[in-house]
Amino acid sequence: MTDPIPLLSERLRVPDTPEALLRLFEARGWGDGLPVVPPTAERVERMAEGAGLGPEVEFGVMPPRQGVVTVEALAVNAVLAGCLPAHMPVLIAAVRAVLDPAFSLHAIQATTHPVAPLILVNGPIAGEIGISGSYGCFGPGHRANATIGRALRLALLHIGGASPGVLDRSTQGSPAKYAFCIAENEAESPWAPFHAERGFAADQSAVTVVGAEGPHNVNDHVSHDAGGLLATLADTMAVMGSNNFYLRGEVVVALGPEHAATLAGEGLSKAEVRRALHERARKSVRELSRGGMWGMRDWPPGLEALARDEDALIPLTDQPEDILLVVAGGAGKHSAYLPTFGPTRAVTRPVERPAGGSAR
Repeated sequence: MTDPIPLLSERLRVPDTPEALLRLFEARGWGDGLPVVPPTAERVERMAEGAGLGPEVEFGVMPPRQGVVTVEALAVNAVLAGCLPAHMPVLIAAVRAVLDPAFSLHAIQATTHPVAPLILVNGPIAGEIGISGSYGCFGPGHRANATIGRALRLALLHIGGASPGVLDRSTQGSPAKYAFCIAENEAESPWAPFHAERGFAADQSAVTVVGAEGPHNVNDHVSHDAGGLLATLADTMAVMGSNNFYLRGEVVVALGPEHAATLAGEGLSKAEVRRALHERARKSVRELSRGGMWGMRDWPPGLEALARDEDALIPLTDQPEDILLVVAGGAGKHSAYLPTFGPTRAVTRPVERPAGGSAR
């Protein structure tokens, strides 16, 4: 085994207490306000080894401050968040995804909207490192979900410079800005996993990032057929206050396993569920023009022509494929709807394991 490449980070001396470290972070405007794990050189070296790459390897620059993203910088933030070295390949895949221009990270980092990158993990690595897609997957109680999501947020703060009220102008923020990472519940999904729809083999591990709001519960305990459940889902989605009616883009529907089973039990494919929701999740021009972002809308020509007709029904998304459908959660007749920032696209990247194969 070769010796690790020396770390490049500046060394700071601080008393070995959680209180002293938190005071240092507060004084320098670092962190997310929660206690952190001290990023000692030894811990950072072990974390970087989990990437299977040299600490000097660069992935690009992170807006809005345009900080250089290196393995070492990610390892520091992963230590701070409480990650394990086995989490690094997932974190790196998520970072590669948010740096893709299609994701529009600069806008997401600086907007007044309460958007955060949702990390969705598919494939074997989710089970291997304990990323939950079942009960309480949006939190709390699952170390991998919490720490990987938090590590990305800390990187967005420390490397990207998105400090609240400084370069991050989110009016109210969101709990999703602390940690936002789940796995899809592939074991209880009646359909192919989400990443398989995006060109990956089902046994391959992949990470998708989506610029989304926190989950809004969809409670339907009484529908025993697809028609009633689709009506509940569509009504929850068709709200004036989100960006999507006006700025378009994708949205996320995270079906609980029981709701997914109801839809699939009537023979509906994921494509048919998307089409049904696309047809039902609509609002009239009369309603949409009362407020929301009516004067700031960004519609394609076909929709813009309908704006003169008060009775015209405007679909939430431009096409059914803009409804990102996943299965997540445990037992119970609940699902979740996650609007998005709008001018952003979901990006999927493979999880690249360290040479030697094991995720641990």
